[in-house]
Amino acid sequence: MEIATIEGMFPGRLIPGIGHGVQPWMAQVGAKAASPLTLMREYSTTLRALLAGERVTTSGRYVRLDDVALDWPPAGAVPVPVAATGPKSLRLAGEVGDGVVLEGSVGLPGLPAVLEHLAAGRAAAGREDDAFPVIQFVSGGTGPDAAARLRAELTAWGRDVPDDTAMAGYAVWGDAGAIADGVRRFGTAGADTVAIQPTEDDPDLERLAAVLGEAQALLRQA
Repeated sequence: MEIATIEGMFPGRLIPGIGHGVQPWMAQVGAKAASPLTLMREYSTTLRALLAGERVTTSGRYVRLDDVALDWPPAGAVPVPVAATGPKSLRLAGEVGDGVVLEGSVGLPGLPAVLEHLAAGRAAAGREDDAFPVIQFVSGGTGPDAAARLRAELTAWGRDVPDDTAMAGYAVWGDAGAIADGVRRFGTAGADTVAIQPTEDDPDLERLAAVLGEAQALLRQA
């Protein structure tokens, strides 16, 4: 209902991505499912059906509805991409999602394998011809200390980034032109949308936002 309401207020502005959650975190809050993949399949399938205006009756392991429909469904289709990381989750995202959201740990090195798993899921569901955007989060920064901040954070996350060449597989940094070139790298590798994620210690988010705006303008001119 909330998704339908926001879509009605701001048509085409909302992308309601979903996922099965980080399992240790889900356990901490008492919400870890015995089969997170089953939950994600049932939930995403039912959510897409309800948003499409369908009346749904289902009795799954986690999702149970009896003749449920939205009184005011969205006027148009609302895509529901699925966030995924592991091979099984990625294949499921290909089967039941309207796209996929990838966290920053994937990077350019992991993107080819990710795309293979997604393609396998789409093929299994007979969805090879469906639009399926790949949304990838990438670390980013600007300013004289951007490279050092990014390297420190990526290293803390377990990424092997001993030099700028290796770091370019997981991050974009520099002025607007350099960031635009970095986004193009990920686009060439298969990402349709690149979401820039600042470091936790970014000293000037307004400056970063301004540079990203300039980079976006450069990309639109290309």
